[in-house]
Amino acid sequence: MGLLNSFNEWRANRHEKHLSNMKDENKCPECYGRGFSIFPGNEYAYHANLYDCPGCNGGGTYSDWEEYQ
Repeated sequence: MGLLNSFNEWRANRHEKHLSNMKDENKCPECYGRGFSIFPGNEYAYHANLYDCPGCNGGGTYSDWEEYQ
């Protein structure tokens, strides 16, 4: 149980660090500021544009991503 908890804590800390780095750089954490997905992993979900990032809706900025969360 301790190993599983350690792994989950590590994963949560890694995610928080990623979010804070992306916030400092003002980039969307899902597409790294590109505004589009390289691999359209959302091809089975409905979106207006298949290649736009579903997190920031193609904006690429952290503020756009935060608005849609």
